[in-house]
Amino acid sequence: MRVLVLGIGNVMFADEGIGVHFTKMIEKNFKFKSPEHTLSFVDGGTLANLLSPIIADFDHVIVVDCIDADEANIADVYFFDFEDMPKSINWSGSAHEIEMLQTLEMMDLVGDRPQTKILGIIPKRIDPMSFELSNEIKKGVPVMQKVILKHLESLGFKYEKVADFSISDIANDWKKEQF
Repeated sequence: MRVLVLGIGNVMFADEGIGVHFTKMIEKNFKFKSPEHTLSFVDGGTLANLLSPIIADFDHVIVVDCIDADEANIADVYFFDFEDMPKSINWSGSAHEIEMLQTLEMMDLVGDRPQTKILGIIPKRIDPMSFELSNEIKKGVPVMQKVILKHLESLGFKYEKVADFSISDIANDWKKEQF
């Protein structure tokens, strides 16, 4: 089975970039092994439907993104199957999110969408031209990490921690690379 961890978000809008930063953090901090499966990490940014050919090439995808949910608190973490999305969840908090939802729905229509899980967190700040993640989001990252590691393990991956980059380290590195 080919597994994809897809980080979605706009890193120039504060917490909106958590999906991208989190995916990079997991990729840098852990080494994954499986005798029968492959694992890839992709920074999907805000590309949405342009990601369709990439997503369709996998058997299982985990989309990591910020989300919105009724009666949720900042930094609440959700993990669910795309086909069984809780009614309280919506992807209407930012410019890219509707497009990602529509992309997955369009892939469904043509039969190209692989089995899809969503790992989402409720953001605090979605500010234009802010690269700083909120303290609340930073505190939610260990929960996200625990969830994704447990899920990848259930798919047959073994993992080893090889580094200890924080989510702030990853976000700061991205900012340094760009400026």
